[in-house]
Amino acid sequence: MVNIYTLHRGTAPLLISLPHNGHDLPLDLRDRLTPTALRTPDTDWHVAQLYDFAHELGASMLVPRYSRYVVDLNRPPDGAAMYPGQSETGLCPTITFARKPIYQAGQEPTAAEIQTRVQTFWQPYHVALQDELARIKTAHGRAVLWEAHSIRSIVPMFFDGRLPDFNLGTANGTSCSPQLQARLAQVLEAQQAYSWVFNGRFKGGYITRQYANPNEGIDTVQLELAQLNYMDEDSFDYLATRATPTQSLIRKLLEAALQ
Repeated sequence: MVNIYTLHRGTAPLLISLPHNGHDLPLDLRDRLTPTALRTPDTDWHVAQLYDFAHELGASMLVPRYSRYVVDLNRPPDGAAMYPGQSETGLCPTITFARKPIYQAGQEPTAAEIQTRVQTFWQPYHVALQDELARIKTAHGRAVLWEAHSIRSIVPMFFDGRLPDFNLGTANGTSCSPQLQARLAQVLEAQQAYSWVFNGRFKGGYITRQYANPNEGIDTVQLELAQLNYMDEDSFDYLATRATPTQSLIRKLLEAALQ
């Protein structure tokens, strides 16, 4: 499955999952998409690059190849809503975050095609995630699953105004131990450069909720990062001058998770 994802196995009890980092599109799909969608604007751009330092901490890292427009790896395989009553995109989205069509007219995926995509792209990623999480738990007696995400700082479809810089989700405190959440909060409280919130608009998606089992030593945390903290949101260019201090704070959070 090297064409679906890449997995780096580390030595620490930490797995970083980046389900929306991929931006490739299968060749047979490209002809069906709109020019806007071909740019895959809703990618979690450069998140793997932003977290590259985590290898120094011994973290494992799971990175998909393909865009969330193929299938969203952070949605339930049955397409059930994650945030009932709020706007969200689906398992195989048909509109962008800017409410623009992803597909040319009449080219949207059928129910049968969606199931094929789940089997081809979604399941292999989740099997790899589960296997690596189990390996880490066996080796260390505990595991932290860190869901690394990013999004434009202003997306009216999902929230009003500008998003805080660091948006941590723990499923309202149920996906990790209270001690871990407290350590992460202490790191954020000790700095003043970035705004932050726990369990605001983003409380943790399917992966954060599905694989959490704090009572058995498996803690999960999602970080939704406002993209302007490390990149240009219009050109999608990575900006090292912004990224470096952002990486410093992320490192402190990961170190706190490993304590």
